[in-house]
Amino acid sequence: MRIGVLALQGAFAEHIFVLKKLGIETVELRKKSNLDMSLDGLVLPGGESTTQGKLLRELGMYDTIKEWIQKGIPVFATCAGMILLAEDISNDERSYFRTLPVTVKRNAYGRQLGSFRCMEDFKGIGKIPMTFIRAPYIEDVGKDVEVMAEVDGNIVAVRYGKQLALSFHPELDDSRLIYEYFIEEIVNVNR
Repeated sequence: MRIGVLALQGAFAEHIFVLKKLGIETVELRKKSNLDMSLDGLVLPGGESTTQGKLLRELGMYDTIKEWIQKGIPVFATCAGMILLAEDISNDERSYFRTLPVTVKRNAYGRQLGSFRCMEDFKGIGKIPMTFIRAPYIEDVGKDVEVMAEVDGNIVAVRYGKQLALSFHPELDDSRLIYEYFIEEIVNVNR
């Protein structure tokens, strides 16, 4: 199994570390030529969605990755990655891949000082730690989008087909349960 991790900006190294600990081969996706290989899944990390979106286009990676997602590659997206997937962003006129039928609010919990950590239920897993850093949340979900977790009445995790999107940063916590869920319930099921 080989998972590609978008490595243009943000917390990609932390995702790679976790995946390698789980025995998963990873590939850093830094330039267009990195997209010429077969992958079993894709990670879109947290970071700055505007910067990531700009670099995806400038480096000629945007169209290929969007096509992969549309064709059904399993995707694990955290924070900025969720914004990249979202069909709509309520407080920003920009949009990116638009493959996830949700409306997201960027920086919904405020600036860096609004960051926090909690323990909440994740559907099919149970209580897990959730670390939010300048995090978005989902204001509205479309048809067939499954809500996986909520915090204080706000949707913070969804699944849509082979796309798993989170507002928080599981790569910063000790729990590996969400990664195991992604591998077992989304990647392996579709291999």
